Amino acid sequence: MKTLADILPGIIEFRHALHRIPEMAGQEFKTSQLIRERFAVLGLEVLPPFLGTDVVALLHGGRGAGRNVTLRADIDALALEEATDRPYRSTHPGHMHACGHDGHAAMVTGAAELLVSRRDEFAGSVRFVFQPGEENRAMGRELVAAGVLENPAADVVTALHGMPGLPIGTLATRTGAIMASCAHFKVVLRGKGGHSSRPALSRNPVTAAAALVHELEGMTGRLVDSQRPAVLTICRIAGGELANVIPDEAVVEGTIRSLSPDSDAVLEDGFRRTVAAVGAMRGIETEIEYRLSYPVTENAPEPTELAREVIRAGSGRYVELAESSMGAEDFAYYLKRCPGVYVKVGTGENSPAIHNSRFDFPDEALPFGIEYLVNFSLAALG
Repeated sequence: MKTLADILPGIIEFRHALHRIPEMAGQEFKTSQLIRERFAVLGLEVLPPFLGTDVVALLHGGRGAGRNVTLRADIDALALEEATDRPYRSTHPGHMHACGHDGHAAMVTGAAELLVSRRDEFAGSVRFVFQPGEENRAMGRELVAAGVLENPAADVVTALHGMPGLPIGTLATRTGAIMASCAHFKVVLRGKGGHSSRPALSRNPVTAAAALVHELEGMTGRLVDSQRPAVLTICRIAGGELANVIPDEAVVEGTIRSLSPDSDAVLEDGFRRTVAAVGAMRGIETEIEYRLSYPVTENAPEPTELAREVIRAGSGRYVELAESSMGAEDFAYYLKRCPGVYVKVGTGENSPAIHNSRFDFPDEALPFGIEYLVNFSLAALG
């Protein structure tokens, strides 16, 4: 039977290899090939891709039929220029693993290597999912819809994500909502352009956009109880190119997030009504794009309690998260289909934030995540 000490040097090297080749959502061709090559020698059932760049493998236990545990890692990168001086820094200009997905994939790979050597200890199966496109595209929705959690049907799912500010060696979670929903919106306001000296002959979409921003800023407080966190953020306003010309169009873009699934429909309805009212008052035509890309990520009670027990029994330290994050995560789609738990693994108190050009998932955190994934799988399979 292999030990964590046996595999750790190879897993660290594997993470570094992934870190060198960051790829964007749906374009993870080199990444998925590297993972497939690694899994080919483990003796697992590696499935044909569901979406093109995903990798899914099954490990069947030596004690016959039983439950299925699914372990998920995301594998895509971000459009950032890496600012670290690591010898394994990104070789793809303008792209880097700034969210730690190389670390997530390495931990699931390490868990696979250890569980292969312990397959005679459990019945049932473990599914290893390496998912493309978590960032922005939420391809977890497509992967779940394509049947990644079927044949065999998953009984429980879990995933890890690095958390800056949490000490290395610490793992944390909470029951219920752990990550927010996220809707992306874009409003195009169409008016009538003209010269700035004669505004009465125009219908100014820029001032309409300003009025819309003012109305939207207070919308969540009017619609959602203050005990249910929700936040609307305007991230982009665009319109016109010259200081003395009223344009025909202006654009407002941003996100709406909440921690309650019940709030999502209320917020979308209120958003659409607000846009329509502002447009009607000012004679402006409005066009709305609204996509609820990420539902609320909700941990089920039983898997979450199992995660607590497993972490407390291991070498890491367990911390109960006092509050949810308003960030979003497409692991929510797995949890909507199957009970499970999303766990944060500490990347250090002084770690740069994720989505930062200096972030690098620390090798020192890998063994704690691998240990959790192995022990959770064995405990869930009984």
